[in-house]
Amino acid sequence: MSNDQTEQRIEKLETLKSLGIPIYPERFSTNYELFEASQLADGTSAVRVAGRIMGIRNFKNLIFITISNVQGSLQLLLKKDEIGEVPFNQFQNFLDIGDFIGVEGNMYTTKTNEKTLRIETYVFLGKALRTLPEKWHGLSNVESRYRQRYLDIMMTEETKVRLLARTKMIRAIRRFFEDKEFLEVETPVLQHTSSGALAKPFKTYHNSLDTLLNLRIAPETYLKRLIVGGFTKVFEFARCFRNEGISPQHLQEFTMVEGYAAYWNYEDTMKLMREMVLFILDQTFNTTTITIQAQRIEFSLEWDIISFRDLIFKNTEIDINLFPDVKDLYEETKRKNIELEHSDIESLGRGNFIDLLYKKKCRPQLVKPTFLIQHPIDLSPLAKANESNPTLTDRFQLVVNGAEIINAYSELVDPLEQRKRLEAQAFLKSNGDLEAMEMDEDYLTAMEYGMPPISGWGFGIERLLMILTDSDTIKDCVLFPLTKKL
Repeated sequence: MSNDQTEQRIEKLETLKSLGIPIYPERFSTNYELFEASQLADGTSAVRVAGRIMGIRNFKNLIFITISNVQGSLQLLLKKDEIGEVPFNQFQNFLDIGDFIGVEGNMYTTKTNEKTLRIETYVFLGKALRTLPEKWHGLSNVESRYRQRYLDIMMTEETKVRLLARTKMIRAIRRFFEDKEFLEVETPVLQHTSSGALAKPFKTYHNSLDTLLNLRIAPETYLKRLIVGGFTKVFEFARCFRNEGISPQHLQEFTMVEGYAAYWNYEDTMKLMREMVLFILDQTFNTTTITIQAQRIEFSLEWDIISFRDLIFKNTEIDINLFPDVKDLYEETKRKNIELEHSDIESLGRGNFIDLLYKKKCRPQLVKPTFLIQHPIDLSPLAKANESNPTLTDRFQLVVNGAEIINAYSELVDPLEQRKRLEAQAFLKSNGDLEAMEMDEDYLTAMEYGMPPISGWGFGIERLLMILTDSDTIKDCVLFPLTKKL
């Protein structure tokens, strides 16, 4: 920490201490937030606010100061003839950009039309020992931005706006579901099996139980146990963990919103999800029109609905229905000169192979909100089979700008069929498909006690925010993304 500027700041700190000024006072009572104070009428008196000093403009007998926090900023005026010579000189000599102050005064508007608080008294509230970086805006090392996110929030308006939008979005989602009479619940992060999605889990060890556990990849099977127990409408903000590759669209630790409604099917959920997205846009951004990749998208218009088979045929001219065997399908992609990068492509089951084909060749083309329906059954081990075509599932994904932002289906509630599918998944897993599911006897037992018809959905907060704010990478949509250890 030792550099000349830090040493100078420590000297100022020691001087303040020697003058009997509290260095780290316990509290300061405010009566307005900064963003509220900036909207007060001229002449409003006894306004008390506090914040970090982000700007100082010194003149002979007056100083303009800008203080701020994550929600707003306010200009202050410190005049020698109004505050007194000693406090004025103390500010000039001992306070720096980055320090915290609390002030009381009256509001007025300057000649340049800026709302300003004329300081009557001020209190020192904390010293910054490090100087705020001057070159932060030109910072090319993205890892530094993530590692010191507190500086990024302070120094980069775009970061601050996006991460505040995340908080607003979470509040809107919670309000939406509560207004629809869904009950918020919490389910375990530490689990014996890794069911609920096709993904590779993180593993951990429980010392007292002397057992290996997984960090959950999804809350799905526990939320469905609650439906067995008599809940009819539930949702959860679930921290999930998937030990998968890093990409601009994937986080290994992320927040999933997942929910279930008894007696619904996936078409009911489609209506709910469309309504939810429009509500989120209105509450978070005050608009339903978003600019994505320089294209204005009006979410309130009708959304396209397309089947998995039609979409793949449209983009590759391969009819997946003609290739029930994964090896034949793989050969067909090679005949069409379609290159699919994967570390161990020949170990993939048919469902995961089709998913890879879709992700590489089809998904990037979907920009406007599109419901993708009728997924192959081997891609959806927990979804209900379509009654007229049992090779397909009653499922949809909402895709926007090449990213899946919501996944939902009519749930499989037949325990015998579920057992068959989990056995097939376990077979794939034993043959090297690391993303296949494992057997979950406890969940099957719960199912055997009886389940009503159910529809459920899940979506990642970060993925949704990434799309709605047109961010380049999902790491920009989490407060503290994981970085390599220095």
